[in-house]
Amino acid sequence: MANKVWYALRAQSEREEKIKDGLQARLRAKGIEQMVPQIIVPAENVSEIREGKKRVSQQKMFPGYILIEVEAEGELPQDVWFAIMDTPGISGFVGGSRLKPVPLDETEVQRIIDDIEARKEKPKPKMEFQAGDRVRIREGSFENFDGTVESVDSTKWMLKVRVSIFGRDTSVELEYSKVEKI
Repeated sequence: MANKVWYALRAQSEREEKIKDGLQARLRAKGIEQMVPQIIVPAENVSEIREGKKRVSQQKMFPGYILIEVEAEGELPQDVWFAIMDTPGISGFVGGSRLKPVPLDETEVQRIIDDIEARKEKPKPKMEFQAGDRVRIREGSFENFDGTVESVDSTKWMLKVRVSIFGRDTSVELEYSKVEKI
């Protein structure tokens, strides 16, 4: 029985999904798609607030890379190697040489897959804030005021910002969408 091993491929950034589709079509055309059970473009859901509405989009975790699972006994099968190298947008493998790629460590791949699954459940905010960040308020009563983030509540998407008003520091609670980093 063949072992399942993972390889990382270098691909043109911003075209990973199209390249994945092209590779799958090439494998189907050669009749060897069963040798490649999974092709993954590692991505995560990120959320942001635009115009007062929460939007969730996908963002690549490793831009320019595709993970591919291959059923192989020992080395990468030659048919699969040719299909990969003939696919437009793929420049090669990560690790080893062009002709003799080295598989990825199984525990590392499992960590990445687990991470992808965990991030599907709970999207992370696109803009991350930390205490001490300098921000400019974009809307509301304190529009165009600069301040310093005192605390972050990422579950509610709220910040406590210290703003100087009439020479006195005042704490103001604001949504992520109402400020920008400076």
